[in-house]
Amino acid sequence: MTSTPSGIPGTADDSAELLPIASGARTRAALRTLIRPDRGRALLGLGVLVGATAVGLLVQPLLGRIVDIVADGRPADALTLPVVLLLVVAVVQGVTTTLGLTQVARLGETVLARLREQFVERALQLPADRLERAGAGDLTARVTGDVARVAEAVRSALPEMARSVLAIVLTLGAMALLDVRFLLAALLAVPVQALTARWYVRRAVTVYADQRVANGAQQQQLLETIGGAVTVRGHRLEEQHTEKSARRSRKAVELTMRSVHLVLGFYARLHVAEYIGLAAVLVTGFFLVRDGSVSIGTATAAALYFHSLFGPVNAALVLLDDAQSAAAGLARLVGVTDIEESAVQLPHQRTEAGAAVTVDAVSHAYGPGRTVLHEVSLTLRAGEHVALVGTSGAGKSTLARLVAGVQQPTGGTVSVAQSAPGPAGPSVVLVTQEVHVFTGTLAEDLRLARPDASDADLRTALATVYALEWAEALPEGLATVVGEGGHRLDPARAQQLALARLVLADPPVAVLDEATAEAGSAGARTLERSAEAALAGRTALVVAHRLTQAVAADRIVVLEAGRVVESGTHDELRTADGTYATLWRAWSGSRAAPHL
Repeated sequence: MTSTPSGIPGTADDSAELLPIASGARTRAALRTLIRPDRGRALLGLGVLVGATAVGLLVQPLLGRIVDIVADGRPADALTLPVVLLLVVAVVQGVTTTLGLTQVARLGETVLARLREQFVERALQLPADRLERAGAGDLTARVTGDVARVAEAVRSALPEMARSVLAIVLTLGAMALLDVRFLLAALLAVPVQALTARWYVRRAVTVYADQRVANGAQQQQLLETIGGAVTVRGHRLEEQHTEKSARRSRKAVELTMRSVHLVLGFYARLHVAEYIGLAAVLVTGFFLVRDGSVSIGTATAAALYFHSLFGPVNAALVLLDDAQSAAAGLARLVGVTDIEESAVQLPHQRTEAGAAVTVDAVSHAYGPGRTVLHEVSLTLRAGEHVALVGTSGAGKSTLARLVAGVQQPTGGTVSVAQSAPGPAGPSVVLVTQEVHVFTGTLAEDLRLARPDASDADLRTALATVYALEWAEALPEGLATVVGEGGHRLDPARAQQLALARLVLADPPVAVLDEATAEAGSAGARTLERSAEAALAGRTALVVAHRLTQAVAADRIVVLEAGRVVESGTHDELRTADGTYATLWRAWSGSRAAPHL
């Protein structure tokens, strides 16, 4: 669990540095880039929909023909041809519409999948401190609510919008073919519709963007309050957190109601436009029929054409609601995918001869006035095991994450030697005390580190960290489902699983951040043996939870208040009578290490 500066979860203020949101222009550019690989499918789907819509426009003239036949008192058999043609039109339109919508739907799902992949890839590469500044709620809201909103738009709004726009354009063209005066009458509704759309869009963009932010803040507060429930109760902060949750919920509800009122006003204006246009077409038809310019059937066809526009026009305008909401969500997703590569990549540069990792004058701050490391310099020789020791808050975990590339320093550089990568390719792998067991079989969980690993490779990795015996004793061995809803692994076994993944990944540099801290006294020695075996032959930086780990290291580096105060072997530092010697005496005297 990540604590806020005060140490009490959920006390973060409302000025969190949210993840970026892309501009409208950038969002449109990103969308074009996502669609570009599937331009052929897009053109095919559009072409089929145009054909389907054009065929469907034959219905109104055929109905008008039937009206003329009846009005002229012709024999009943004269109705056979237009009726048969209506059936043919219905079948052809149904088939082509299905094919066109299928192509559009496939295009949308492909683009959505591509966007999700980019989002997840970039989100996983973001420095941990960047996510902490934004808050878990912001990222959670984007990966759930925003993705769901965009997905909904892709699956329903996009195909319907494409069909509606085509229907509007082609129907207006058909009205012009009947008589251009019908088209001019229908266009009387356009100013009202255009003003309605403009009125709505100008308000909806702000409302939906604010709503997404408010939902993210609400989720963040709930996550912090529930995740830190024990601490909240311990500090008697229930009332304060309840009020913060209620305040953020009220904000989200207020914005939701604003969007509801906005939609109601939108619909009301659309109905006015419909009545104006239909009245104009009917009046025009009356005068044209009276003057003998058109037949009753033609006037009927024109009225039916305009009436048929009710659906697509309203759908297109109503879909602005989904479009604006989806656009707001898409801008938030693109904002994450656009974060600069330099902000999420660990630099792999040349280091001094024989060095695997070089930390040069590195400083790091989690915000103004929250500097954790002060110009720390450290070199790890190839194959060397270095233990980081210091009291809580000294900056050990921060330095470990900087070396692992999980975070980027605010000052100085971290360089990793250009070593030949292992089978899975990473130069550095970080293992922390917070191990996640992914849902799936034990074999699948292990192969996350090396997808092409054989069962023999998995067993070898487990044996290396002394975990093969219990793994094979599981109900179905490596095929046993673990993680949520599956077989539960205790903390020690979960940590051995993480160490086995480290062995499979086979990086030249490994970073262990208190990776044996969760084992408890009973499993501590076993985990220390597992960690020692996993680190064999690698350069390692180990944040030592127990001083026995420091004793076994080639070198010990002592941090105090974000600065290196001592460096040397266990024997050298113990006789130097400095910070390490004080920690050693406290630990060896009580046989229970202080919280390091």
